[in-house]
Order: sequence, then C-alpha cells, then structure tokens
Amino acid sequence: MKQGDTSMKVAVDIVQEEVEGDYGYVDGIKLTCEHCGHEVQVFGTGSASARRGASMLREECPNGENNFYDIDWYE
Repeated sequence: MKQGDTSMKVAVDIVQEEVEGDYGYVDGIKLTCEHCGHEVQVFGTGSASARRGASMLREECPNGENNFYDIDWYE
C-alpha cells in the first residue's frame, strides 16, 4: 500500500433478507463492512447484487476509505 493510500481489502458480511422496495418487500441482501460496521441494502440476491453492494459500501464509507470488499466467497 502506498503512503497516503487509505484502501485495503476488507471482509464483508452478506445476509439475505427482505428489503423494502417501492411496492412492498422484495428479496435482497444486506452487506456489512467488517472493518467499520457500515451497512447497505440492495435488491436481488445474486452475484451482481453483491458487487453493487460492495460498490455502494466503497462509495458511502463513513471513514472516507476506498476499500475493496471481499465478496468472492458469495459469488
């Protein structure tokens, strides 16, 4: 890691659950960063949804980090 680089590979917990959509609840997943505990929810339960959630975690990091989330185990 370069000096000043705040990115690292971080484990993520992924749990399937119903998430609230525009017309009620639908199948989705909740992703939780195991580094800071930040959570996001996404629609769908497949690998594309997991990638979207990992991207959201990176964009929304409350610590301003640019982490890479290990979701390979979910795919």
